[in-house]
Amino acid sequence: MSARAPIETDALIIGAGPVGLFQAFQLGLLEISCHIVDTLPHAGGQCAELYGNKPLYDIPGTPATTGQGLVDALLAQVAPFRPTMHLGEQVATLAREPDGRWRLGTDRGSEFIAKTVFIAAGVGAFVPRRVTVEGIDAFEGSKLFYHPADLGRFAGQSVVVQGGDDAALDTALALVGQAAHVTLLHRRDGFQADPARVAALRAHVADGTLGFVVGQPSGFDGDELEVTLPDTRIVSRPIDALIACLGISPRLGPIAEWGLELERKQVPVDTEKFETRAPGVFAVGDINTYPGKRKLIVCGFHEATLAAWGAAAIVFPGKAIPLQYTTTSTRLHRLLGVAPG
Repeated sequence: MSARAPIETDALIIGAGPVGLFQAFQLGLLEISCHIVDTLPHAGGQCAELYGNKPLYDIPGTPATTGQGLVDALLAQVAPFRPTMHLGEQVATLAREPDGRWRLGTDRGSEFIAKTVFIAAGVGAFVPRRVTVEGIDAFEGSKLFYHPADLGRFAGQSVVVQGGDDAALDTALALVGQAAHVTLLHRRDGFQADPARVAALRAHVADGTLGFVVGQPSGFDGDELEVTLPDTRIVSRPIDALIACLGISPRLGPIAEWGLELERKQVPVDTEKFETRAPGVFAVGDINTYPGKRKLIVCGFHEATLAAWGAAAIVFPGKAIPLQYTTTSTRLHRLLGVAPG
């Protein structure tokens, strides 16, 4: 249990993917304050991780964008409401307080007491794929890092980045000029990454500013990384840090232990407020299920809108909230920071 005082909030959103971000926007329009928690070190969820540079063609009013482009637009849209984000944390516990609010705790020791909870966790919490080397977990956070957000901490160090996707290449390229020495380690001489990134990588390898080794890590004692090459030879090199960018995979995780009713690893909701059978807990996006459910981002946006209105009745009991439009409402213009004059 955390020694820090719990953070009290009107709403806590679990998941910072597109639906979670739009949920925060809809809550903001209703003047409901919120915090957002996500296991990844950055906002965007599955959309940014798996489709960051891939085209999306089914977002209303947007003929074409990318996963990251959509996330960037949603972050800009919700910015006027300044939701507080807690990234790199996983909500581990959910329990009802005697006064009807919800107490939530994360794996990093943060605690929240929220009037309402919104599960926008997609198909579950996205967690990094692990390095499969015996004993290496003991160095996580000191010598081993998964998708770190702050690369400045590696300035002047000797760093190996493992992986072959966009995230791995972006990390390796960003460290050139910061770290004393950077090496990309991948199981083969081929990448599942944007061609421009691959070209930039090969240019740095050619001029000697970035190393590249084909192989797999097979041992690590905190000081030296052991790598098995394709011809089964084993080489070792001293390093300060190993950054693993091996992709992410969804895990339902603690959600299964919260006492919520589940149907095939999804949370049943009504179609009026998208509330679960636990009053004050809503579920939006791919994590929920109901008759006619379709796993589409646009459906999640609709669900988030009605869920916000459902929450308003809990956050502001007995208060009549008129339906207003962003085209004409001076109140909404003030909230959005676009009021004339």
